[in-house]
Amino acid sequence: MNLTKEIDQIEVIRRVGECADELGLEAYVVGGFVRDLLLKRPSKDLDFVCVGSGISLAQKVADSFDHHVPLSVFKNFGTAMIKLEDWELEFVGARKESYRHDSRKPIVEDGTLQEDQDRRDFTINAMAISINSASYGDLVDPFDGVRDLKRKIIKTPLDPDTTFSDDPLRMLRAVRFATQLGFDIEPGTFDGLIRNAERLQIISGERIIDELNKIILAEKPSYGFKLLFVSKLLHQFFPEMVELQGVDSVGDKSHKDNFYHTLQVLDNICESTDDLWLRWAAIMHDIAKPATKRFNAKVGWTFHGHEDKGARMTPKIFRKLKLPMDERMKYVQKLVRLHLRPIALVNDKVTDSAVRRLVYEAGDDVDDLMKLCRADVTSKNSNKVKRFLANFDKVEQKIQEVEEKDHVRNFQPPVSGEEIMEIFGLSPSKVVGELKEEIKEAILEGQIGNNKEQAIELMYELAKAKGISKKEN
Repeated sequence: MNLTKEIDQIEVIRRVGECADELGLEAYVVGGFVRDLLLKRPSKDLDFVCVGSGISLAQKVADSFDHHVPLSVFKNFGTAMIKLEDWELEFVGARKESYRHDSRKPIVEDGTLQEDQDRRDFTINAMAISINSASYGDLVDPFDGVRDLKRKIIKTPLDPDTTFSDDPLRMLRAVRFATQLGFDIEPGTFDGLIRNAERLQIISGERIIDELNKIILAEKPSYGFKLLFVSKLLHQFFPEMVELQGVDSVGDKSHKDNFYHTLQVLDNICESTDDLWLRWAAIMHDIAKPATKRFNAKVGWTFHGHEDKGARMTPKIFRKLKLPMDERMKYVQKLVRLHLRPIALVNDKVTDSAVRRLVYEAGDDVDDLMKLCRADVTSKNSNKVKRFLANFDKVEQKIQEVEEKDHVRNFQPPVSGEEIMEIFGLSPSKVVGELKEEIKEAILEGQIGNNKEQAIELMYELAKAKGISKKEN
């Protein structure tokens, strides 16, 4: 197969080929770019392999431009990188690798193109296109990657035990590619995942979470999580999620399988957002159900307090998974803690104060909270789903009405602590905090409006009751 027509649309590929000819090097564009080219998927990453020095080829390419082109060289890895407008070009010499059992750091030696292709993770990533003038555009496909693309199969080029034992991260990459592309994992390759799952333990948490986040950002991440679960890869780094799986029964009372419910919630929320952290909130929303599960003969299975327990578990899980411990974690934690609150507001008798409190606590994230609540409706009974979603329509209407009237989203006290201290001549103390808190509560309860005039008036009343008088000027 010759792909001259396809690669000629990218001028820089021919430039790299001409530079390789001048240096007398065999050169190829390889890997993910070739796969995506054949799948007609957009790609801006170009990986070049040459039989010789990849750094020398990169330097030659950088020097071939009339203007300055930044070149990054990584001598320890024998690689170099050029960023050119929207493109990212990476250069490496063909290599062969061997591994020690207790490490994923390979012993690297110069190799042939065939040896370089042997060390690739999957047949669909082991294809190369020649860019030398004598064979320009020729596809080198020793493992029938084209056939596997057509069959929509993820398969290792060599024995899967060798491929996965050498670099266990490839097991997560298998799941990630299957999820992103909608491919199946070839049975022998999947058996290799199962056999080598525990080998994942030598991989750093940072590299694991990078692959997991790519799975979560796929169009239908539940597929990837099911593969992770069945292969027992998920068990190696996220046992809290594994514990959600299963159904307990006492007599005729059973609860739903919270693992598969969580996956449905995740897929549901993916229809309304690409935000990674809102998707993480969907993953985490019921994470504490195993820890809070109880059986009551009258009502059946309960999970009382799982939202609060889940919020408390969130920092520990984020830290263990090497996820960020900043505002993104706090955002997920907040949504986990609040995810049951909106459904309690569907009753027509619910007071405005309850709605105000929800908006106050959720702040700018109240809209995301409602997305999570809608995604959490997973009943197979279509009438029940319609009823719940209609209830959430009512809640959102109530939220809008209260917010327009009271402006409590991102609530700021109309009277600050500094003002209270100045007016009454107080130093920082417990009583200052009490006055601020009582004013805030009065606003949330609807006893006064969210404005300075009424807040000041109440402040004087509260201070008088506490025996505090205005400072004499």
